[in-house]
Order: sequence, then structure tokens, then C-alpha cells
Amino acid sequence: MLNGTDDMRLSVFFNVEHRQVLLSAVFDNLGKGAAGAAVQNLNLMLAH
Repeated sequence: MLNGTDDMRLSVFFNVEHRQVLLSAVFDNLGKGAAGAAVQNLNLMLAH
């Protein structure tokens, strides 16, 4: 859902029994840094 965006999705989950809170963050950073360069190189090799 977040592919190709600079958005972040935060979710909070509560566990009342254990008195815990879990914060989950989802962020698509594939276009940044070495991972983005790898994808660009793969696209060039596959002629996309």
C-alpha cells in the first residue's frame, strides 16, 4: 500500500492483560540509498 510513496503508517496495539503497548511503523524506503540503486540497476539489466 505504501510502495513508491514517502508515507509512513503508524499502528498502536494494546495488550491489556500484559499491560503492554506495541507501536508498529511501516515505511517504504526502497527508493532510497543502496536498495534504490540496486533496483535501478536491476531495471537497467532487464531493460525496463
